[in-house]
Formats: sequence, C-alpha cells, structure tokens
Amino acid sequence: MADSRCGNFFVSGRVQGVGFRWACRDEAMRLGVTGWVRNLSDGRVEVTAEGTKATLKRFRAWLAHGPLGARVEAVTEDYPEREARHDAFEILY
Repeated sequence: MADSRCGNFFVSGRVQGVGFRWACRDEAMRLGVTGWVRNLSDGRVEVTAEGTKATLKRFRAWLAHGPLGARVEAVTEDYPEREARHDAFEILY
C-alpha cells in the first residue's frame, strides 16, 4: 500500500489477562491493519501496526479503551519511518 505507515504502541493499565491481544488482533483484522501484539513482562502490551494514516488513527483510538474488561491507563506511540514489513496481524508469545 503506497501510503502505508508504521506505528509502535505501548498500552498500560489492566491490559493483560483480559483478552486484550485477541481483541486487538480482531480489531486489526477488521480495519485491515497488519503487524503484531505481545504482552511485556512489566504488564504492558506492545503493538506494532501498519496501515494507512487514517486506519492507524482509528486503531489507536481503539487501543485507548481496548476490549471489555480492560482498563487502559495510557497509550504511548511513535511512528518510525520504515517500509511495511507485515502481511498479517499476529499474536506473539
């Protein structure tokens, strides 16, 4: 996709043990976002996502609240300059 960009997100709060990664994958697939999601040992969730600027904006808005049962306290983000590298959205373990 010509206008594809990459976003790195770190989501903190009650985001582990609540189905956040699976819901994140479902939302990414619904929006056509590629990349991956994983739990971090410090309790946060890390997400790398690729899509259009508009799609990543919608995805980031979803990350700000997550699925039912989650309590997102903060989302930090950055948008590095690099080529898209993913063709699906995966849950990493």
